[in-house]
Amino acid sequence: MTTRLLHRLALSAAVAWSASVALGAATPKPAGPTLPAIKVDSSPIGADSGGRINSYADMLEPVQQAVVSVHSIVTVRRPPSGRGNRGSAVPRKVEGLGSGVLVSPDGFILTNNHVVEGADELTVTLADNREFKARLIGADEKTDIAVIKVDAAKLPAVTLADSDRLRVGDIVFAIGNPLGVGQTVTMGIVSATGRTDLGILDDVAGYENFIQTDAAINMGNSGGPLVDAKGRLVGLNSAIISPSSGSIGIGFSIPTNFAASIMRSLIVNGGKVVRGYLGVGGETLTAERADTAKLPKNTKGVRIIEVAADSPAAKAGFKTDDIIVAVGEHPVTSIQEFRLTVSQMAPGSDVAVKLLHDGKADSRTVRLAKLDEMLNELLPGVRVVPFTPAAARGNGRRGAAAGVTGGLIVADVKNNSAYADQLFTGQIILQINQTVVNELAPALKLLKSGPNVLSLYTQGGIREVSVTVP
Repeated sequence: MTTRLLHRLALSAAVAWSASVALGAATPKPAGPTLPAIKVDSSPIGADSGGRINSYADMLEPVQQAVVSVHSIVTVRRPPSGRGNRGSAVPRKVEGLGSGVLVSPDGFILTNNHVVEGADELTVTLADNREFKARLIGADEKTDIAVIKVDAAKLPAVTLADSDRLRVGDIVFAIGNPLGVGQTVTMGIVSATGRTDLGILDDVAGYENFIQTDAAINMGNSGGPLVDAKGRLVGLNSAIISPSSGSIGIGFSIPTNFAASIMRSLIVNGGKVVRGYLGVGGETLTAERADTAKLPKNTKGVRIIEVAADSPAAKAGFKTDDIIVAVGEHPVTSIQEFRLTVSQMAPGSDVAVKLLHDGKADSRTVRLAKLDEMLNELLPGVRVVPFTPAAARGNGRRGAAAGVTGGLIVADVKNNSAYADQLFTGQIILQINQTVVNELAPALKLLKSGPNVLSLYTQGGIREVSVTVP
């Protein structure tokens, strides 16, 4: 539009000059429009101005090169329609999109478990539009961390920061591919640290430890980086709280230190996370409970309500009503913090646990065991939970109304499980090889190598399914 205006002004000036020549000097020259005096500064937008920062472009540009889009293809198998669910499952391809961040020049990428979960194919698109097939190194649903890798060299990679040093008010940037619009950067601050009781990972009995930020995070941002004002990775964007599924300024990122520890375990342990196990069940110590135990009102810790038999805690003499106040060098003020702290410690390590026994300070050295993450799996990729009416409703079944009062509810079936064509979320396993089952441990003992017959309550009634165990 400016070009057209300049052309029109030029044409008007030529017409006025011609008229002046024709009529002679006696004809007055009409006054033209007066252009404003415009001051132009062609220096870069982010140039230093008296010590003030006017742009983060120079910092963000190299970081953006390390951010990738993660495309997944998942084969979803749904039970057939009709009474009794007879017949084969119907497969359907579903495409997904998330983000990730390169953490090494040789192609290791951090992202979220829910970005890659169940994927049959993974493709990574770099900021320069290069595409690579990616393979899964390992994933951990309990922390929502996954590591994937592309086969390439000399790739741009971020630098990791010490996320334990984050403070409320620190400036942060969220980078990713929200809603598929392309790479996007949003800015905010750290709103809170150490968020542990949000319920985001409750369905998998997970370990929560989030940075809260008001930097806009939307669908597609999952797995993308949260970076500080120096361009260092401080977190991995994972979830939001919103009534509309869009950002309202309450976003959550997994701290770099936590994510890096999970990444190392996945790489070293063949795609699995190895966690420490103490063997106690507990609850956050309340002020009322502290008062009942005649402890100072400001006492913080975890009250032991159960000690597992033959566990490290049992061998060290832990008792019900003991108060754990620290594990190693880490004070614990809640049951969530306690679980998180123990889970990050190596099995076989000796740990000093500080506690209050009968109100008196005590310390016990405990050798941690290994937490078996497969305890809730009946078959590879098939997770079950004991039947309760509430659990049945939560998994889409109303077994109690149909006269079902026990069994094992199929809580989750991985898409890549060998049993994904036969078992579906929400089914209730009533019997294994004609024996009633209500708990996982006895059910595992009933399974034998070769064919096994499962009696299932499902839509329309009870049916039998044969599953083969290697």
